[in-house]
Amino acid sequence: MKVYLDDERQTPEGWHRVYWPEEAINLLKQGIVTEIGLDHDLGDDEHGTGYDVILWIEEAVATQGFQPPLIRVHSANSSARQKMEFGITNIKRLSMLD
Repeated sequence: MKVYLDDERQTPEGWHRVYWPEEAINLLKQGIVTEIGLDHDLGDDEHGTGYDVILWIEEAVATQGFQPPLIRVHSANSSARQKMEFGITNIKRLSMLD
């Protein structure tokens, strides 16, 4: 399953749309996600951002041996995008240690 986390953009064909981090994380926990596309700003930072999904994946890889899906970032927020890309780099490094 390809998961697309975003609050505004049109969902690409063949992707499953979610609006909040917990929705994406619940699907990740099921082990059915092969690829995930993340936006950072979802309209309510108190409810969470795409970075929260990165943090969850990073912790799951480090502590549970979680095998991460392919992760893409499509955020227009350049500083948040950079932070998310650093997290992805760390996830890749951690998953290679297994």
